[in-house]
Amino acid sequence: MKKFLKQILTNTGPKPLINNKLFKKDSKIIAKNFTINSFGKKNPNKIFYIINRSPGAGLFSNVSFVVNHLSICNFFNFVPVIDMENFPTIYNEKIKINNTYNAWLYYFKPLNNYSLKEIYKSRNVIFCNTNFQKKMVYDMNNTKLRFFFNKIKINKNLIKESNYFYRKLFCKNDKVLGLHFRGSTYKVARGHAFPPTLNLMIENIDFLMKKYKYNKIFLVTEEEKYLNFLKKKYSNKCLYLDSYRMYKTDSFKVYPRKKHRYKLGKEILLDTLLLSKCDGLSYVKSNVITAAKLLAKKKQKYHELFFGYNSRNKFIARWLWYLKIFLPFLFGRLKKIKKQ
Repeated sequence: MKKFLKQILTNTGPKPLINNKLFKKDSKIIAKNFTINSFGKKNPNKIFYIINRSPGAGLFSNVSFVVNHLSICNFFNFVPVIDMENFPTIYNEKIKINNTYNAWLYYFKPLNNYSLKEIYKSRNVIFCNTNFQKKMVYDMNNTKLRFFFNKIKINKNLIKESNYFYRKLFCKNDKVLGLHFRGSTYKVARGHAFPPTLNLMIENIDFLMKKYKYNKIFLVTEEEKYLNFLKKKYSNKCLYLDSYRMYKTDSFKVYPRKKHRYKLGKEILLDTLLLSKCDGLSYVKSNVITAAKLLAKKKQKYHELFFGYNSRNKFIARWLWYLKIFLPFLFGRLKKIKKQ
């Protein structure tokens, strides 16, 4: 009974597979609201700023977090360093990926040539606050943050792989509508935009394909039910990558394949790169879509669906989407579809 009540009353997120590593700090100095830690005598004229977020969240939520801290580094002239090795995220594996334990480097290039080993022997090291602060901006497609997003470079092997899938899936004369409807845990995610129902997805896709002459759709979703439904409805018009999808269990609470957590991050990154190559995007607002827009090298049409935001209270958030479905007379906004 306790296990059952805990499951339905709480909305806890996934946890890392490994624990944080601890450091022996030689000294602390308070300066400009930052704590400067000394680990040794190296680089006395540099101040390193460790960007860490453990356990973190979705891949592009972590990117948004990093981008905000790059802005701080730029303002104070700190040297930014992303440490997702000693402060593991939900994507970290117990083994090395691409010759590193640092989950950031699984997917992205390092920001500079300083190694973590060297930094933790340096005189001036600051650790960032691990939570989003009030003045931070969640939307990376913001005038202030766009510049810093462009400083993040995706590893070449992933760019190469996304180009391979683009040539394989997308035909030259196709007009492709990219779809990002997460479903799954997004229905109960605190403070996030509500996803549509399957019927509203179909209504929206049919409307957009007819009005804007899209002849293919490229689907990005974490939910197996969504994929199976849209494959059946649109047959060979429905394009997608062969990624892991959940039915009832959170993808991070199982480990069904080798390098599973690394692959979860890789798959959403490849999906995002392909969304950036679509002619139009239909979506509920998310960090994935924001990244796809920023990565796009062609003009796209954007078709946002909005059904309101979930509660930030973790108990209410777990049930509110379902209440909106079953009690539409109380929560009519989910039944409205925006005609772009």
